[in-house]
Amino acid sequence: MSTELITTVQEMLKEETWTRATISNYTKNNLTELTTLIEKARNEQCTQEIKALCDEHLTHSKDSIIALYISGILSVRDGALDNSNLTTLVDIFQKAHKEPIVTYLCETVLDEDENNKFALRTLAKAYHDENNDKVWELYEKIVKLDFEEAELAKALAEHYEQTNADSAIEYYKKALLRYIAQKNIGPVKEMWTKLVQMIPQEIDFFLLVQRKIAKTISEDKSALLMQELYIWYKDHGDEAENWDTAISILKLILSIDPKDPWARREIVDCYKGKYKNHSHLEEYISSSNLTQNFRNVFEAINDFEKHIAFDVKHFVFHRTWGVGIIRKVENDNLEIYFGKKNGAHTISLKMAVSSLTPLADNHIWVKKATMPKDVLVKEVKNDIDGTLKTIIRSFSNSCDFKRIKAELVPSVLTPGEWTSWNSKAKKILETDSSFGVNPNDINQYVVRDHEISQEEKFANEFKAQKQFFNRVDIIMKFVNSDETAKDNDLFADMYSYFTGFLKTITKVTDQVLASYLVVQNISEKFPELSYPCKYTFAQIYDDIEDPCKMYESLKDTKNTSLKEDFLAKIKLLPNWADQFIKLFPTVLQEKMITTLEDKGHADKLKALVKTAFENVKDYREAVLYFFGKCQEKEWLKNSGVSYEKQLIALLNIIELTFLEINNHVNTTENKKINKTATELLFKNDTLADYMFSKDEDTVTKMYTLVDDIADIEPNKKAGLRSKILAKYPDYKFHTTEEKTVTQHGMLVTSKKLEEKKALEDDIQKNQIPANAKEIAEARDKGDLKENAEYHAAKDHQNYLNKQLRKLQEELSRAVVFDPTTATTSVISFATTATLFNKDTNASEVYTILGPWESDPDNNVISYMSPFGDMLLNHKAGEEFSFSINDHQYNYRVEKIELAKL
Repeated sequence: MSTELITTVQEMLKEETWTRATISNYTKNNLTELTTLIEKARNEQCTQEIKALCDEHLTHSKDSIIALYISGILSVRDGALDNSNLTTLVDIFQKAHKEPIVTYLCETVLDEDENNKFALRTLAKAYHDENNDKVWELYEKIVKLDFEEAELAKALAEHYEQTNADSAIEYYKKALLRYIAQKNIGPVKEMWTKLVQMIPQEIDFFLLVQRKIAKTISEDKSALLMQELYIWYKDHGDEAENWDTAISILKLILSIDPKDPWARREIVDCYKGKYKNHSHLEEYISSSNLTQNFRNVFEAINDFEKHIAFDVKHFVFHRTWGVGIIRKVENDNLEIYFGKKNGAHTISLKMAVSSLTPLADNHIWVKKATMPKDVLVKEVKNDIDGTLKTIIRSFSNSCDFKRIKAELVPSVLTPGEWTSWNSKAKKILETDSSFGVNPNDINQYVVRDHEISQEEKFANEFKAQKQFFNRVDIIMKFVNSDETAKDNDLFADMYSYFTGFLKTITKVTDQVLASYLVVQNISEKFPELSYPCKYTFAQIYDDIEDPCKMYESLKDTKNTSLKEDFLAKIKLLPNWADQFIKLFPTVLQEKMITTLEDKGHADKLKALVKTAFENVKDYREAVLYFFGKCQEKEWLKNSGVSYEKQLIALLNIIELTFLEINNHVNTTENKKINKTATELLFKNDTLADYMFSKDEDTVTKMYTLVDDIADIEPNKKAGLRSKILAKYPDYKFHTTEEKTVTQHGMLVTSKKLEEKKALEDDIQKNQIPANAKEIAEARDKGDLKENAEYHAAKDHQNYLNKQLRKLQEELSRAVVFDPTTATTSVISFATTATLFNKDTNASEVYTILGPWESDPDNNVISYMSPFGDMLLNHKAGEEFSFSINDHQYNYRVEKIELAKL
């Protein structure tokens, strides 16, 4: 059937060539018939063959209507970005003034791809020419799809201005941001003026736009535009916050041009408006030289604002006396009351300016000084939002979370109360649009006078964030939080930050790769935003020097999974299996193994296992993974790596990591690996079960390997030794003496450990503070040279510090003895041995414990002492001799019992 359809198309193309049909003969019905033919081709699954036929025909008949239409429509269905055939076809019909056919063509294309920009624009022009109101819907789609389209955004804003103010504002904002990107200052000023008239209260939006204009066009132009916004706030200065906003705008303008005479005059007028009821207003304006151009404007502003703050009923802070309230101002003197404890003080205005900090009535310090604590605690707990605003505004409307905590704990909230309060507060700061971040420091929170949109909140956070992967998190949080994110111009700015990394790639860094993954992620979610990257993932991957290091350098966040995205892209490569094998020792992901198994790559896994166990040093984590999670896998069983070899590999890992830990190499990572390997061998008696399932030679071999690792916990060795002696009572250890403790460890009983920890705690929290108090009191008594109490206290201080250091060093080496590993097969830790002294013909009883438990008067001997060390590992009935300090000892072991701990 498909052959017949292909033949039909061939004949139609030939007939078109022979008849040389003029364009005037074509009607909408002709194209409808071609559309029907395309549907048949689709049903018969021969679209590729027919498209190829039409494309070949166009090489020698470039104006073929049939070929252009069929190839063009099929290209749209395939998602191709090349619209050249449709463009040519539309151009042909437009020149022939066949507008109905042009309209039909575009509508047909949009049925296939509603976001086809070429069809949208062409149809929009057709609708515009015929005054069809549907044009506005098309304009909206175009503006959403094309972030560079400013003229249509402006047209939509003007269209909606009389009927839908919200929509008009939205499109004026889009137009403004897009004209800024185009550096077209004329329309920028026009859009700015419109928005100042419509939404002057959205100060944060205007500040955001001002920063963009300053960066993209010029700072001077941004200052001129801010003048227009300032005038609105000055004209509405009857509200106190409007005066503050007007003043802040003028400060911004002056920061761009400190010598701007207009801004300097205006800020004086604003101060006069804001402080019109202040008794010393004119005096402070004069004394600060605010109106005199010879003085630096910001020095003058700072001087004036400090002076003007000192008025009756205003609060101040002194670093010694705390919070005070101004009771009286007479000439240049202030009378300030600092509460019952510090009373009233009279100081000069000059002194006040240099030594006091003015505080607003709602400053957190004022609240803590003037409100009953129970009332303040209740307010803080019940009004978290208000408390956050109070604290942030108290510190020039910029403060981090450490400061917030410092103001509340422990003066208002207990540490326990803070935990709950803290989580609620962070959620408010993250979600409430009345809070934001300082554009120059992501860690500093600010309070906004007016709420802003979530889009603006994200944009501000993005600008303030300097860390690349945190920026990735912000844009993905934006994308995941709102399906309309793709329509937002602020989102477009963020998106362009990442596409910028892909324009020209000279070296594939983690930021380049992450940008590619982010852009691909967004393109897949919003196909209309697909970025035509000229590099394929295969090309990018080929340029990565070390895929394993690259994988580790990618950072996942709360809203991203870049590592998973990276692996997903690798899986699409032709040689993905080899790449998975290369990456697995770094990734250690079960899903990778499952995928390799399912796709029939067990041989590659066997080869990897063999490589890993033969190169333990470089593959230590992979070895642990294979041993712990893959024992039942056939490819591991058939890898040629015996179970015994796997156990020995784990022992090698333990020895290797101990060596590196002792040499301070990758200490944290090595401790983790060491712990995992130790648990795999000893936690469920894995090593012991294997040893005792084999012959005595295997037991000797494996135990010797364990014994040779000096740093293995003594409990582990003692446990193995007990099991060996239980099965082989006459077993002779190859060493002349069995060390039951490592060079760096010290066996202790749990009871004694708790006692020592309690002593450490007492010294730190009680004895040392009490001694410090004694020293302070003795110091206050005068001449230190003749002060016996002082010297005695200092000596005791030295004693306590030495005692504490020694105790802490011992605690760091303490290894708690596991009573379940105790054995009476040989003299060892936690045993009581009855010895017959062959020189005195008398029995002697000794209990073997650690240095902390040692009590020679009661025959409790430390296993670390020379005498205790000589007793270790001898069995009942065994005779032995040794010499210590020229004294000869000759014993026979009569019996060995477990000590009472």
